[in-house]
Amino acid sequence: MKNRNYKNIRWKILLLFLLSIITSIVVVVILLLVARVLSNDYDLRKILKLLDSTIGWIPISIIIGLILFIIFFFIYTKKSIYYLEEINRGLKRIAEGDLNTKIPIRTENELGQLARNINSMSKHLNKSIQEERNAVNAKNELITNVSHDLRTPLTSIIGYLGLISNDEYKDELSLRYYVDIAYNKSLELKNLIDELFEFTKISYGGLKLNLERIDIGQLIEQLTEEFIPILNDAGMECRIISNSEKLYTMADGNLLVRVFENLLTNAIRYGKEGKYIDIEILGEKNNIIINTINYGDDISKTDIPNIFERFYKIDKSRSKESSGTGLGLAIAKNIIELHNGDIIVYSQNGKTEFQVILER
Repeated sequence: MKNRNYKNIRWKILLLFLLSIITSIVVVVILLLVARVLSNDYDLRKILKLLDSTIGWIPISIIIGLILFIIFFFIYTKKSIYYLEEINRGLKRIAEGDLNTKIPIRTENELGQLARNINSMSKHLNKSIQEERNAVNAKNELITNVSHDLRTPLTSIIGYLGLISNDEYKDELSLRYYVDIAYNKSLELKNLIDELFEFTKISYGGLKLNLERIDIGQLIEQLTEEFIPILNDAGMECRIISNSEKLYTMADGNLLVRVFENLLTNAIRYGKEGKYIDIEILGEKNNIIINTINYGDDISKTDIPNIFERFYKIDKSRSKESSGTGLGLAIAKNIIELHNGDIIVYSQNGKTEFQVILER
């Protein structure tokens, strides 16, 4: 295809070259014929004889032909030359940093292809620069959020250990109380660090998927059985609803378990009042849809667009428990997207539903 394009532009230039020669020859012949017709005029005849005796008709015809050839060649190639200049101006603007410059596609030959390639290059370069800026902003935001979230439990640990170290406690009961707080805060700190490490590994390409054929229904059943003690403590029950016996997907089982562990944990934390968690497993065409539903206070409309953002914590009024790192749902979303799936949240009328969509 490329060779044919280059051949086309060569043939076009050659055609214009030949057309200029033919046109100039025709015009020279016409001029000679006109001169012969007008040679009856005495003054004109003297001028023509003088030119013939001094220069000669053949050199005169060649000179006139060359001048006409140059004029006609520039006329015929004017459109292409103007388009080249337009492309050059566009390239100059791009080189100066205006990556939104678009060069119009005026032809389907090599010049049009050149303009198209320049536009594509500019678009991808602009996208790469924007992605790099977003990555830098995300990195700075991540560092800020991590610093804040690490500092809070660390400050408590240092504070209570300082009280213990300085013997600033009334009795052994107070000592035990301070130790318990420091211990729980250290567990909170460890959990944050673990989730941060996991989020960084998943988000920045440090994770390889170990794909295998997985029965989604079986995976969900095994996971809910592991959650029975936690559900009993919360006074809740998990119900599994499926419209198909077996639904298989190619996925990393350990990572999918991480996703649904997070969704179940959130459902228990924020849906205790509803007493039930429903997990619907549906097969639709080429997809498997898993809905994790809890019944409690709705997620506010202002929270829903940001709920999968890292370190974002929803309105604490939805639950008496304010624990959580704000990374769980971000990790879940990244894992699902690594599997070419999607995760969506709906919340209204006392029903909150996280919908996971995977390929069959």
